[in-house]
Amino acid sequence: MSQTAYRTHHATDVTEALVGQKVTLAGWVDRRRDHGGVAFIDLRDSTGLVQVVIYDEEMARPLRSEFVIQVVGEVRLRPDGNENTHLVTGKIEVVADSIEILAKADALPFQVSTALENESENKLPGEDVRLKYRYLDLRRPSMQHNLKLRSEMTKAARHALEDMDFTEVETPTFIKSTPEGARDFLVPARLVPGSWYALPQSPQLLKQLLMVSGVERYYQLARCYRDEDFRADRQPEFTQLDMEMSYVDQEDVMAMAEKVIAAIWKSAGYEVQLPLPRISWQEAMDKYGSDKPDLRFGNPLVELTDYFKNTPFRVFQASYVGAVVFKGGAATPRRQFDAWQEWAKQRGAKGLAYVVFAEDGELKGPVAKNLSEEERAGLREAVGAEPGDAVFFAAGSRESSQLLLGAVRVELARREGLLDPKKFAFTWVVDFPLFKRTDDPDDDDVAVGHSKWTSMHHPFTMPSKDWIDKFDKDPEHAMSDSYDIVCNGEEMGGGSVRIHRDDIQDRVLNVLGIGKEEAEEKFGFLLEAFKYGAPPHAGIALGWDRTVSILAGTDTIRDVIAFPKAGGGRDPLTGAPAPITDAQRAETGVDYDPDAEE
Repeated sequence: MSQTAYRTHHATDVTEALVGQKVTLAGWVDRRRDHGGVAFIDLRDSTGLVQVVIYDEEMARPLRSEFVIQVVGEVRLRPDGNENTHLVTGKIEVVADSIEILAKADALPFQVSTALENESENKLPGEDVRLKYRYLDLRRPSMQHNLKLRSEMTKAARHALEDMDFTEVETPTFIKSTPEGARDFLVPARLVPGSWYALPQSPQLLKQLLMVSGVERYYQLARCYRDEDFRADRQPEFTQLDMEMSYVDQEDVMAMAEKVIAAIWKSAGYEVQLPLPRISWQEAMDKYGSDKPDLRFGNPLVELTDYFKNTPFRVFQASYVGAVVFKGGAATPRRQFDAWQEWAKQRGAKGLAYVVFAEDGELKGPVAKNLSEEERAGLREAVGAEPGDAVFFAAGSRESSQLLLGAVRVELARREGLLDPKKFAFTWVVDFPLFKRTDDPDDDDVAVGHSKWTSMHHPFTMPSKDWIDKFDKDPEHAMSDSYDIVCNGEEMGGGSVRIHRDDIQDRVLNVLGIGKEEAEEKFGFLLEAFKYGAPPHAGIALGWDRTVSILAGTDTIRDVIAFPKAGGGRDPLTGAPAPITDAQRAETGVDYDPDAEE
């Protein structure tokens, strides 16, 4: 509804159909232009811009950028030749009869005008300044678009789930600390000195309890909290679209999630072809060096372990040797290849070996002279390169080498302009291992339990049918019924079939090194519930900030969150986290000493 106490129409409601009519508008002065006795202002509200013409110099004189004003005036067509084809309201203007200043504005720390020159990223201040004045940053049209997109996506997801008979249920924010793969944020319980609540990393155990409760189809947009080391695209608090179903298997959940994803993308004007493709976790790692492969482009990795099995080159005498082709890379100057070495070292690698196939077919580069004649002769065919290409290599452990080559593959595509944000390449990644080693240097997840194995997803993931009878005898190779949905090289979400039998749960916890006493202490309420008839159930959660970011085409999830945190979890806007007073600290009971009461 447009009509309120302060307006009859929003800016973009003012069309040619209203020519000759009086309207009342309200919003900000986006910018002002003076032309010899006539002033023009662009009035901006949440819908866009409309041009206001002011013939009274006294009326125009006090108006400045970002003043909040109310305008009463008559709609007319713009004079011939003065139309603005870039504006929805570009054919009309409003001639002001009266203007009331509703609020004045000081000079802004940075411009938020919709003028095109102010919309380029290089005109914006640093992110800390943007976050400190987030309420101003959010006035920019691109940020308004992101918030509206997020709202439309939420609406579409809700409608899709309601059409599939899902029930929205809220779960608590104050819960008991349970092991889920990251550190908990803890909150002191004032009324129970010495005791603490944990903020949920996810509603995992609670949604499983809802399945035991008979809800059968549950969803919520859940707030989640993880005390993780800061990364560029992580937030300590985030949102996920959480979905769980009873009496289903992996195929049922994936089919449901595909309908939700298609509805979300349709809300933004895109058609998603279903069913979505699938790739196994092992194939994703082998072909793309990532368990979240970007399939907007090709150029898969090439394994050369067997090719170099008898190599004289010591570097390639490794358990894994792989390569990725750099199309047209032969023309790259040496200094740029040196820069690639630094790029690799920043990712923890010792460097990045390469060869160049000259246009005349000659093999060049630092590695070339270390290869045998036989290896040199067949290398171009083995990697699928052409004259004029270069090839990057990685050798060492399989996973770390593949991760490096996968990053190279994406960086090459980025530099070649192949990462089109308006192109969406979805895939399911399936057939994940059930466990992973706790001593993996490339993994910063907090280990669940106390053994050399931790959960690949979480401790409540069901082993695949082929492994139910033997997963604890061979945890290194055990597989799970779990699945991730990936788009454009980003993990949008993931899920699994859950364990609903206490005998299987006990065996999984045993592999993780979690004994009965510890299990009872940490999540005994779930194990107790399973004794009273737990239906088979499975689910999935979409990282909502990440999903919106992909569809919005932003470089960071912070641009689709109204009030995000900066580096290290800091909030430049409110100053959080901040010290508390001695009185507050005493009242919380964080220093409670039970021995002192005895």
